Amino acid sequence: MRMFLAIVACKLLRFAGKLVGKGSSLPGKYALKLCPDILRRVTLPPRVVAVTGSNGKTSTVEMIAAILRADGKRVVYNEEGSNQIEGVTTLVLTHATLGGKVQADVLLIESDERYAARSFQYFHPTQFVVTNLYRDQLTRNGHPEWVYDALVPAIHPETELILNADDPLSSCLGRGHERVKWFGLDRCPSDQDAPTGVYHDGAYCPVCHAPMEYDYVHYNHIGAYHCSSCGHARPATDYTATALDLEQGTLVLDEAVEIPLAFRSIYNVYNILAAYAACRECGVAAETIGGAVGGYVLKNGRMQTFRLGARHGTLLTSKHENSIAYDTNLGYIAAAKDPCVVLVVVDAVSRKYFTSETSWLWDIDFNQLACPQVQKIILSGRYCNDLAERFSFTDIPWEKVEVQESIPAACETLKSGGGEELYVVTCFSDRDKVLSHVEKEA
Repeated sequence: MRMFLAIVACKLLRFAGKLVGKGSSLPGKYALKLCPDILRRVTLPPRVVAVTGSNGKTSTVEMIAAILRADGKRVVYNEEGSNQIEGVTTLVLTHATLGGKVQADVLLIESDERYAARSFQYFHPTQFVVTNLYRDQLTRNGHPEWVYDALVPAIHPETELILNADDPLSSCLGRGHERVKWFGLDRCPSDQDAPTGVYHDGAYCPVCHAPMEYDYVHYNHIGAYHCSSCGHARPATDYTATALDLEQGTLVLDEAVEIPLAFRSIYNVYNILAAYAACRECGVAAETIGGAVGGYVLKNGRMQTFRLGARHGTLLTSKHENSIAYDTNLGYIAAAKDPCVVLVVVDAVSRKYFTSETSWLWDIDFNQLACPQVQKIILSGRYCNDLAERFSFTDIPWEKVEVQESIPAACETLKSGGGEELYVVTCFSDRDKVLSHVEKEA
């Protein structure tokens, strides 16, 4: 009876929430109050795929869903991104019958890495993708190794792990686990010889804490690593990006599947690679995957194009307080050839709490914008002065930098300017504040 009441309550609250544009986690919260072990009682599909990691969860899950649906599978997933146990419960019960059977071929779950152990205490995924683990939202997550320790209890012995071979920390999850598949990127033209960025969280081996050595890196400390002390090293990959040309926008998987990139970012490459590996393990043909993700444009709004006056613009949305997410978006701008103007907006620090803690700005490699094609940089939002202080420690000529706290005023300034390409760098909380002043493109 408790299970029945929990399912009915969740469905009613979910229906009411959709009417007001909310309700992705609250229905699950109340369902758990009525029946705390509801996730043990329901009947799940034979395949449950989970995705977690510091970055790339939402994009990877979206692509996995698109691929599996292209293969004819009925897929349900938490499209709104509510990825803690309340959101997972809402997802499961919304798509369950009143008898508790989830109506889908595949249950696909985006899971918060810190709270995955709670979400999966009553069931375990058949496949568990870990995209990466690195510095992210310091006031919430602390050190990456602390997040790693929080994730370990979520991993069941029978679960097949699908891990990023190029990440020295998350790859440790495969040590001693019997069922592991690895994905990774071979050496490519855009690689560096040593780790990049303001800080180096991969300086020491996560196993023995001896100095880590690198053959090459794709970004920050993600690449080919090895520890001469304990032997922890990049494993051989089962699913591989064997060729990548970001300038031409082409990616080749396993020397056979060529994929045109809609977004020429190393992040996008890893998201595609993780989705490819997961779907291959679900039995989807490589050709089907290539057709589904070739030129795929994400629907989650992380990259959007728009017009502002005479300018064509690209909105690059980064995860809150996540310096590597910002670094890769700045790298995307630095790789552009044409003259451009950059608007950097920091108007909110987090969607969940208010701390005004901006130390993470010092972890972002803004020096990437010290390139000739960047004609002007406008710093805007509530924390524009924090940004200005950070920019004063870069090699960017100060005459290129302008500070305008008001986002509408900054947009008006840009609207009346020339026709250079415009890039907007911001986070999810501030994205809509910018988009309200521009003309969105299809």
